[in-house]
Amino acid sequence: MSMSDSDTSSQGGEYKNLRQISRERLLYEMLRSTKTGDSKSTWKVLVMDKVTVKIMSCACKMADITEEGVSLVEDIHRRRQPLPTMDAIYFIQPTKENVVIFLSDMAGGSPLYKKAFVFFSSPVPRELVIQIKRDTSVLSRIGALREMNLEYFTIDSQGFITDNERALEELFGDEESSRKVDACLNAMATSIATVFASLREFPFVRYRAAKSLDPTTMTTFRDLIPTKVAAAVWNCLMKYKANLPNYPQTETCELLILDRSVDQIAPVIHEWTYDAMCHDLLNMEGNKYVHEVPSKTGVPERKEVLLEDHDPIWLELRHSHIADANERLHEKMTNFVTKNKAAQMHQGSRDGGELSTRELQKMVQALPQYSEQIEKLSLHVDIAGKINRIIRELGLKEVGKLEQDLVFGDAGTKDVINFLRTNQDVTRENKLRLLMIYAAVHPEKFEGDKVAKLVELARLPQEDMNAVYNMRLLEGAADSKKSSVVPFSLKFDVHKKKHAARKDRPGEEVAWQLSRFYPMIEVLIEKLSKGELAKNDYPCMNDPSATFHGNSNSASVRTGEIPAAHSVRSRRTATWARPRNSDDGYSSDSILKHASSDFKSMGQRIFVFIVGGATRSELRVCHKLTTKLKREIILGSSSLDDPPQFITKLKLLTAQDLSLDDLQISLDDLQI
Repeated sequence: MSMSDSDTSSQGGEYKNLRQISRERLLYEMLRSTKTGDSKSTWKVLVMDKVTVKIMSCACKMADITEEGVSLVEDIHRRRQPLPTMDAIYFIQPTKENVVIFLSDMAGGSPLYKKAFVFFSSPVPRELVIQIKRDTSVLSRIGALREMNLEYFTIDSQGFITDNERALEELFGDEESSRKVDACLNAMATSIATVFASLREFPFVRYRAAKSLDPTTMTTFRDLIPTKVAAAVWNCLMKYKANLPNYPQTETCELLILDRSVDQIAPVIHEWTYDAMCHDLLNMEGNKYVHEVPSKTGVPERKEVLLEDHDPIWLELRHSHIADANERLHEKMTNFVTKNKAAQMHQGSRDGGELSTRELQKMVQALPQYSEQIEKLSLHVDIAGKINRIIRELGLKEVGKLEQDLVFGDAGTKDVINFLRTNQDVTRENKLRLLMIYAAVHPEKFEGDKVAKLVELARLPQEDMNAVYNMRLLEGAADSKKSSVVPFSLKFDVHKKKHAARKDRPGEEVAWQLSRFYPMIEVLIEKLSKGELAKNDYPCMNDPSATFHGNSNSASVRTGEIPAAHSVRSRRTATWARPRNSDDGYSSDSILKHASSDFKSMGQRIFVFIVGGATRSELRVCHKLTTKLKREIILGSSSLDDPPQFITKLKLLTAQDLSLDDLQISLDDLQI
């Protein structure tokens, strides 16, 4: 019987990202390790709880699990059929309830399974280990007893979330419950620490410090959230350092812990990239999109597709501005027709003139060699067409311009009033988002009755206005009620141009209208990477040497101090850095097929964790900065929220009669 991890698959020369490492640990370190002795060739039952099934769903497919000898997946909390001739693999959280059920399954003269291989998702409390060892009838039937230390959901090759969907409500709400708060923070910290156990990384732990420490201002619990999470994560890491085999004894990476107060605007502003627009405008369930495809009968068929990493076109376009995505899709369709003789003949039978993307799509679909690859291309033409139609119908360009002008100080109260007065048909949601951005930029306006005119013009119901007023609960201590100066305009290093249609930031060749806005974590990550993040504002739990806080030249020195397995990172060249001349009808395949040839050496990883929910714009920034800084940036959070979900959560901060069921969040879109 063992209580230790085997070596993680992150060790070794070949680069693997977070999702790949998580997948390989689950499949090989856990499932495959049970193929020993008389269990080598037998089929097994996999028993999981509601959290571990999500962990498995996010990293693996059912085919992967079947290939490792699992014939049946069961829920530990449901009544199960006895299978006394089969072995079982338990992948469960180390809770008292789970351990009691496990012991009940395997105890006595008629156990449910022949033998049990038990893997816990995080460290097991000592009292539960004692409880298991005390039951001698079960002990002889245990084939393995291990801590996997893998208790997070991978949402991306560089992103993960913990099982804390209600963190915003529980930590930032009006009603503080110390029991709920402590449980939420401790569970979150445990999950965060398992990421570092999986990757065999030991981080410098930085966190946003509480600001209101002067005698006249009382420090609130909300101000201390990053501090408390950092302390709890540090405690977990110290235990790993002392007890986990092959765990680094010196720092190998950096972790920055923030909360949602760092940027109140990112969760509600319209993000104009393809990925964000899909999730914001198309009512998708998780990553699942439903569309209609042509059928032999002539009646369109409804088909579900997952917009994920296995789709090369999605990988290429997801972080592109929607206008850029449209251009690329048109180029792909045009180039396919140009290179395909049958398509040219089909085109020749039509009148002259340039064809639209939609016409090209129909032409390609009519071809006999209509392949799976072109089917994917057609899918994205369909999606982009729907997004463009919604943008036109909702007048989102006008809304988006005012949003960004507000953030950069190019518009104020009068502009919002004029907009609401002259655009009566703006949707309720878009008016609400506009007022939330206004509240984040001008919190002082929401004292007393200064915004009565805005509220009157918006004609929003009280539950919507609750979301606006609850923005105050997310005010960072440093930003709250200091002055009437726009708080965010000071933090964005951009030249104010009222009608600028392009970004003016160093290192970016192409800019698009409505893409001025960028999340605050972009600034913070760049400062952290250069060693310019102020120690007073962002202290370090490790109390590191002066070298760590020195200039950016020290980065190479620090990299040299890391064990070989951690000193080199690799990452596919980001899509915005690829040459445009490679973009033909088939070029997206190269993103998957030839990814290994695009790898570059990377420095130490940077991890950023946001308590209270992250956004797709923040995930995009992590991919972008990975290329720019040549350091893999991994984003973690208590949840990944699209604007409608975030708004509902904000309403929950004071409305106790609502529930998270209103969010319609599906974390099971990959469910086994």
